[in-house]
Amino acid sequence: MSALDPKVASLVDRAAREDDSDEDALIASLEDESELDAFREQRLQQLHEEYDKARRLKDNEHGRYTEIKDEKSLMDITTSTKLCVVHFFKPDFNRCRIMDTHLESLALSHYEARILKINVDNCPFLVTRLGIQVLPCVIAFIDGVGADRIIGFEGLGHTEQTFTTRDLEARLIRANVLARNKVTEEDEQRRQQSIRAKQQEDEDEDWD
Repeated sequence: MSALDPKVASLVDRAAREDDSDEDALIASLEDESELDAFREQRLQQLHEEYDKARRLKDNEHGRYTEIKDEKSLMDITTSTKLCVVHFFKPDFNRCRIMDTHLESLALSHYEARILKINVDNCPFLVTRLGIQVLPCVIAFIDGVGADRIIGFEGLGHTEQTFTTRDLEARLIRANVLARNKVTEEDEQRRQQSIRAKQQEDEDEDWD
């Protein structure tokens, strides 16, 4: 089949993030388009296939940012799942918390990959085997094989304070672990609001 139609892609991506979406509503949205041209049947076929794929993936824990507690479970997931992104972190490292905010936002948009994190204290064998020395460390896996590695914030084009989720998304798209651009301005604004709310909570706790 030819490349995914942009209209189909936008509908499926929206549906994957909205649990109350159904295929009939998506088809209705597609048929509302003014140009029911020669590509209509192809679009409907793509919509059906992509919607089914998104549902299956979300039923298998895709579309959420999940912490894995032990390294055997992580190895099982990365070797049995086509596309994975894993953040090796320490909970008391501020730079790791910054990376968390970006990956959590990506997970909501990118159901095609499992996006995971694991505390390095829980995976000493993998830390040694993978040669992880600097945190945060994000490794992208395709069929269990490392396809890209982000050490700290290296290669993201900005400082840790100014790089965006879109920068990280673009890097992982180039590594063929994420499918296409999905993060919107609204996503980035929600991420910033979440950070500000967390900072306010921390300040309130300090005052108490």
